[in-house]
Formats: sequence, structure tokens, C-alpha cells
Amino acid sequence: MAVENCTVVTDFILLGLSGRRDVQQGLFVLFLLVYGITVIANLGMILLIRMDPRLHTPMYYFLSNLSFCDLCYSSSVSPKMLADFLSEQKKIAYNLCAVQMFFFGTFADVECVMLSVMAYDRYVAICNPLLYITAMSGRVCTQLVATVYIQSLVYSAIFTYCTIRLSFCNSNIINHFFCDFPPLLALSTSDTTINEIVMFSYSSCVLGFSIVTVLLSYSYIINTILRMKSAKGRHKTFSTCASHLTTVAMFYGTLLFMYFRPSSSHSMDTDKVASVFYTVVIPMLNPLIYSLRNKDVKGALKKVVGTELYSD
Repeated sequence: MAVENCTVVTDFILLGLSGRRDVQQGLFVLFLLVYGITVIANLGMILLIRMDPRLHTPMYYFLSNLSFCDLCYSSSVSPKMLADFLSEQKKIAYNLCAVQMFFFGTFADVECVMLSVMAYDRYVAICNPLLYITAMSGRVCTQLVATVYIQSLVYSAIFTYCTIRLSFCNSNIINHFFCDFPPLLALSTSDTTINEIVMFSYSSCVLGFSIVTVLLSYSYIINTILRMKSAKGRHKTFSTCASHLTTVAMFYGTLLFMYFRPSSSHSMDTDKVASVFYTVVIPMLNPLIYSLRNKDVKGALKKVVGTELYSD
């Protein structure tokens, strides 16, 4: 009987980050600046790697894919969020909500696994340098990236399909600033037990696999670095990993904070702030970290800027 009386939901209302108009205007300016930097920095990184032959290595091939992922990842959330800051009613059509969930889920998963692939690349380069060219050939790199994208697309498609088949009878108001899986599961009037088990199991496996891969890779890397006799060699080797370690710490640290803290300490406001950090801020910071802390990228950037100034 409850199903018969259920009104079909055609759109959702997003509560966003704040209900105050003056705060929303300030947030619009702030996040417009952040998104602008994200687009310019990530596109710049992709073009820089493509233009400079010295950066045509597996490490930078993965980095260009990470920049592409960050760009798409942020773009799945930021434009709608910016539009909502200027709107009275923050509506999103049911179908568009499903599309946003799909792309957000895909690129979040890609980012998570891509960071572990990059850690494995550093392990092979530092611990097995003689096998590096063979082990990380162009074909192998392409296969690794393709595998990451395919598994992410399949998972996101399955889980998005399962989520949009749920019933939403009591309310269409989502207490978030974008369509994410957990808020929609909480909003649904259907039995979401299976969805929650599948989501938690898969997310735990992906995050667990990625973190274990990173930890194992860097345990071998650190062991190799400590065995080096030259202090200069140790510093040079570690510097090639510093940018990646910073990115890993930010992304995985935020995810662990979001999903593995006690349920008693959960609050929607805290979750929103954490979501802003890993959906909007991290995609902006990643290319900046690699630009500021990576010697090869800084050298390529100076070369491009110097060439442009000279040609003018």
C-alpha cells in the first residue's frame, strides 16, 4: 500500500553548504576561484607533459592521467555547486542526479586506484631500475590505466543503477551539496541493506588494496633508500617520491577520516567539509604540489615560460 501511495520523484533539492544568502555569495567567489585554478593547473599539467619530451616517461604518463582524473572529478561537482550558490531553489533533476553520481563515483574510484599504480611505478623505478623499461613499458602502462578506468566505470554503473531503482517517498531533500551515494541511501524509503553492504564491501576492498599497495611499495622504497651510501643519492631518490607521498596522505587521509571514524562522531556538517576537501580542494592542490615540489616539472615549466618570453 505504501508503494502505491508513493509519489514519483522527478527532482531532488540540495541543501548545499549554507542556507544564508550572504555566505553563499562569498562561497561562490571562493569556489569559483578554486575551480578556475583547478581547470588551469590540471590542463596546464597535461599540456606540459605532452609538450616536453623529457616528461614522456611512465611516471609522468600516470601523472597526466591523474590530472585528467582531477579535472573530471572536480567538474562532476563544482559547476552545479557554483550554480546552486546563485539559485533560490537548488534543484537537480532525477536523471541529472544519477549522471552526477555516476561520474563522481567513477573518477573518485579512478583517483584512489591511480595513486596506488603510481606508488607501484615508483617501487619498480627505485627498487628494480634495470627492469624498469621492460616492466613499465608503454603497453603495460596503457593496460594498467585501462584496467583502472574499466573497473571504475563498471562499479559506478552498477551502483548508480542500483541506487536510482530505490524508492524516495518521504522526501526529496538531500542534505548535501551534490548527489552522493550515502545521502541518497539515507533518504530512500526502500530497504537499502544490500546496497550498503555492496558499497561498503567494494569501497573497503578498493581503498584497502590501494593503501596496502602504497604501504608495501614505500616500505621497499624506504628500505632501498636507507641502503644507499650516498646522502645525495638518498635525497635525490626520496625527492622523486615526495610529491606523490603528499598527494597520497591528503587523499587517503580524508577518505579514512570520512568512512572509518566512529559512527557516534559523525555529523553532516563535518562530512560536508571533508567532502569539499576531497572533491574540490585536492584536485586543485595536486598539480600545484607536483609543480612546486618536482624538479623535472619545474624545469619543463621554466623552459616553456622562458621560450614564450623569448619568442615575444
